[in-house]
Amino acid sequence: MATGPDSAPKRRARNRARWASIRTYVSAAVIFLWCMAPFYWMMVTAFREVQYTFEMTLWPTHPTLNNFVTAFSEELGNHLGRALFNSLFIGVCVTVIGLAAGVFAAYALARMEFPYKFMVLGVILGASMFPGVALVTPLFQLFTDIGWMGTYQALIIPSISFVLPLTVYVLTSFFREMPWELEEAARIDGCTKSQAFRKIIMPLAAPAVFTTAILAFIASWNEYLLASQLASDATQPVTVAIASFAGSQPHQEPYTAVMAAGTVVTIPLVIMVLIFQRKIVAGLTAGGVK
Repeated sequence: MATGPDSAPKRRARNRARWASIRTYVSAAVIFLWCMAPFYWMMVTAFREVQYTFEMTLWPTHPTLNNFVTAFSEELGNHLGRALFNSLFIGVCVTVIGLAAGVFAAYALARMEFPYKFMVLGVILGASMFPGVALVTPLFQLFTDIGWMGTYQALIIPSISFVLPLTVYVLTSFFREMPWELEEAARIDGCTKSQAFRKIIMPLAAPAVFTTAILAFIASWNEYLLASQLASDATQPVTVAIASFAGSQPHQEPYTAVMAAGTVVTIPLVIMVLIFQRKIVAGLTAGGVK
């Protein structure tokens, strides 16, 4: 069979594509192992008996569920169940309030013209760079003076201030890329500004809103520094509760119980990402056709 003059370039192109595909799979495998290795080791330790805590085998040995019982044992002072509810309540409040304020702020910064608009955006982004440790003392003093120490609002309000810059930054960038013609067409068809925002802009912004909601919830769920100083025993989230865990034996560092609690705490985040992932991808692929 005769070969054309371009057979060699085609072979080289196929080889380049093959090697590019191999590099992609290898890179994905390395990233997957790098990210999942700590989580896997945490799960292995969580199901391991206490006396085998420091065993270095890579597969589960001496499996037991006692560590999870210890993590939820209120007799030992481990109030993980109550802490999970506190973290869920705080995270939902922070996410809802942060998105409600961030969506309107981002839309105004992206769509409207007013004096010093870029300065306002710069101040918002600058607030996200402020170190949280510098806020512990003034917030402690403020909430003590007004009687909010150990309350839910003392944990929710500071978290909103950290979530808002992220929300505004992500959604502002998304609104800027959205074509003006869609909103103008809705106005021509008789929609008011609020109707166009509710019926046209928000459905198109759903991917960015879902992504921002996930990031905001995870940021609130993982917050430890302020919660460790502002929370009480009744309102402490899981990050603070795990740090004060007690073991099944006195004078023993409860590594296995901590790993069991970490496994339980990570599961809601994984489930949340899996639930919203399909919606995010579907919204991104729909694009302006929607």
